[in-house]
Amino acid sequence: MVLRRCRSLLRDEAEACDVMQEVFVRILTRDSLDLETPSSLLWNVATRLCLNRIRDKARHGISDSSEALLERIACLENTASDCENQNLLSKIFSKEPESSRTIAVLHLIDGMTLEETAREVGMSVSGVRKRLRSLRSTFVELEAL
Repeated sequence: MVLRRCRSLLRDEAEACDVMQEVFVRILTRDSLDLETPSSLLWNVATRLCLNRIRDKARHGISDSSEALLERIACLENTASDCENQNLLSKIFSKEPESSRTIAVLHLIDGMTLEETAREVGMSVSGVRKRLRSLRSTFVELEAL
């Protein structure tokens, strides 16, 4: 489950394996654990570590190797549209707290319910709704420009 989650977010097998192992190291080195829902704990730690890895790569300007980059570009059907989407997402999330990205991934991409998402991020359902509403309104504003 952890490896599948890492693969889906990172889209790189080697990096997904590295992060998966880091998930288990983090859990083993924690003093206090919520063992009532171990799958939720694993899911949440994997999601956060993957998102941190993606942010770190973007922050440090680390790019894929040229061969992997060429392969990804060749597989894309509409690179212009993808670039526009990436720019739009960057603008949307630049004004939001980092946890909003996690909420969006859990609810909109992974298909978790509002209740499940709230439980994963440690917020109330109304707090999650408010964050999603804020993301949607930012999207509508930017789309109108």
